Amino acid sequence: MPETLTEPAEDRAFTVPPFAASCLEHAGDTWGAAFDHPFVEALADGSLDAERFRFYQMQDARYLEAFADAASLISTRCPDPEDKLWFIDAARLALVVEGELHAGYGEQLGYGPEDIRTLTLTPNNRAYQDHMIRQAQSGSLVEATAALTPCPWLYVELGQRLEREMGDVPDSHPYAEWLEMYRDPEFNDYMNNLLDRLQRFAEAADESARERARTAFTTSVRYEWMFWQQAWSQQEWPV
Repeated sequence: MPETLTEPAEDRAFTVPPFAASCLEHAGDTWGAAFDHPFVEALADGSLDAERFRFYQMQDARYLEAFADAASLISTRCPDPEDKLWFIDAARLALVVEGELHAGYGEQLGYGPEDIRTLTLTPNNRAYQDHMIRQAQSGSLVEATAALTPCPWLYVELGQRLEREMGDVPDSHPYAEWLEMYRDPEFNDYMNNLLDRLQRFAEAADESARERARTAFTTSVRYEWMFWQQAWSQQEWPV
């Protein structure tokens, strides 16, 4: 069982409702693997070379566009206006707030909006985006939300884990802004809101839809690992 699932509940700064916990159980060791990838370890200790980080950042900028598209699609399917607004805000957060981080690193690493626009998606990135959009378009609300959940959850939990292990990020760390962003306490409110909606959508669904949602969640966790891998290997299409 991955370490994350056995951590005391008080070590997590947001609440994990029963259905979200069942998604973690379904993901099994795959959840922990996403934290232990060599890309993540090198990013944390500052040894990650700039070219790999640049590759990751550019692909991630395009991934966030798809995340925003998926969140926007989910908003159109929510009968509750508050849920609609929350997913619209989630789409905006992906494009604006995280976009500011990408813009800052773009100035440092030598890429801009036009480079992002004309970027060729890696096979792993393309597949992950297709998975999220397909669930947002044709899955039930619980399936669509489950497919979206691992990305923010993994990043927030990674940020909090690194904060416990590293303490304050030194100003000299080459990726200090990245590390600081994902340990921001405001993300705990984001996760509480997201996981509460996942729970409510699960309660409104039948068991067949809930099981498909667990599978969609696990698939996204696998793609998260693959996203680190495509940056680590600087993946290209074989033909």
